[in-house]
Amino acid sequence: MHDLTRLSLNQATIRQWDVRQAVEGCARAGVPAIGLWRERVAELGVERSARLVRDAGLAVSSLCRGGFFPAATTAERQRRIDDNRRAIDEAARLGTDVLVLVCGPAPDRDLQAARAMVHEAIGALLPYAQEHGVRLAIEPLHPMFAADRSVIVTLKQALDLAEQFPADVVGVAIDVYHVWWDPEVLPQIARAAGRILGFHVNDWIVPLPDVLNGRGLMGDGVIEIRKLRQAVDAAGYHGPIEVEIFNERLWAMDGDALLELICDRFRSWV
Repeated sequence: MHDLTRLSLNQATIRQWDVRQAVEGCARAGVPAIGLWRERVAELGVERSARLVRDAGLAVSSLCRGGFFPAATTAERQRRIDDNRRAIDEAARLGTDVLVLVCGPAPDRDLQAARAMVHEAIGALLPYAQEHGVRLAIEPLHPMFAADRSVIVTLKQALDLAEQFPADVVGVAIDVYHVWWDPEVLPQIARAAGRILGFHVNDWIVPLPDVLNGRGLMGDGVIEIRKLRQAVDAAGYHGPIEVEIFNERLWAMDGDALLELICDRFRSWV
């Protein structure tokens, strides 16, 4: 990717900056879009965050995150659905039509039941999402996160779920960190045509320094990032490409220096 026209900075990559700093940093660096996180938006407020992004001329590529649907009780499941409705509201007010769903783990070891809860919750949210013009992007996570973050662990699973709902409302977010290992990833990306709502890049370092916070900059690991990006392009997705990296070492860097490095790696490896 020789230019930055599709680059979006996922806010988790630069945790040392709040919303204002991240927006201003993107504007300085010529990064055209940002992926926001609900927790950081809440610090400043939705309306002020939206105004900052708008005034800087940036696009909001997505809001992270909704999901975490399975729960041990009916009341708790309903509370989670209600919170996802708030997330849909926030996405619409921030000017993005993509809410990323990390679906959540099983509360009681029953994976099948937990996946049924995910399906039920997305069905419950569907009319509200349609009403607000927000699309729900199911993000499959690497299987090592099945115990604590998501019972949806392959792109095939995510598509099997998404295809039970209208394509203009429910799709998938594809993160290379979570799918690169999958022998079915290329045919599943092709299958996802019309339902790809986001594409996230980073790298898998060997040895992995930390399961959650050990992702690498593009080019520092083993993922065929460009091959996956080309597959996503071929499937018809030409939207923003979010750089989403959880890494303690990067969070300790000067923000502007990190953003410059991200731009260089994006040009070279994506």
